[in-house]
Amino acid sequence: MKSPSQPRDRGIPEATVARLPLYLRALHGMAERGIATVSSEDLAVAAGVNSAKLRKDLSHLGSYGTRGVGYDVEYLVYQISRELGLTQDWAVAIVGVGNLGRALANYGGFVSRGFRVAALVDADPEVVGDTIAGLNVEHIDELETVIGQRGVSIVVLATPAAAAQAVCDRVIAAGVTSILNFAPVVLSVPDSVDVRKVDLSIELQILAFHEQRKAGGPLMAMDGQ
Repeated sequence: MKSPSQPRDRGIPEATVARLPLYLRALHGMAERGIATVSSEDLAVAAGVNSAKLRKDLSHLGSYGTRGVGYDVEYLVYQISRELGLTQDWAVAIVGVGNLGRALANYGGFVSRGFRVAALVDADPEVVGDTIAGLNVEHIDELETVIGQRGVSIVVLATPAAAAQAVCDRVIAAGVTSILNFAPVVLSVPDSVDVRKVDLSIELQILAFHEQRKAGGPLMAMDGQ
């Protein structure tokens, strides 16, 4: 089963790979507004990075822009999409169809970015059989069969923490090597498996820290005190 983590194999730094989706999002917005070309400075502002870093990132794609004109928006969308593997269709399975899983299943932005939710899986018998976003929720016992029959390349884990590792192990054994983990737990996986973790509570804690600092809250104690 083919993994979508192709950019790393081409020698593109991981930090650059992490910024490419930011550029792509900004470019999609420009394309929707009918903007045909964009300078590195304007694209950098829209993506929230500095222009020198942006130019270096795009040079890894072989895109240098045109002096005095900038980058062709449509072509740069194609270049970044191709590098991220978004010019093909990626089948995604969501495991865990609670509130978060349902929200993800109903999110309309996946299809336009090259991702197709192909399966919904859950262990709760009261949820199994429900139809969500046009898909029938299937039982966790059918996980391996669903992955194989639907050609799933990426699995989104939205399970409780206690179940996440066991489900992860089964997903990997079924041939999936790309996992997006929403469960509040660190997964143990082989080096050949790519896991991206999304923990909303951690992000909120970081925001709380910055809010406290802005409000003149307590400072860290001095060493030895």
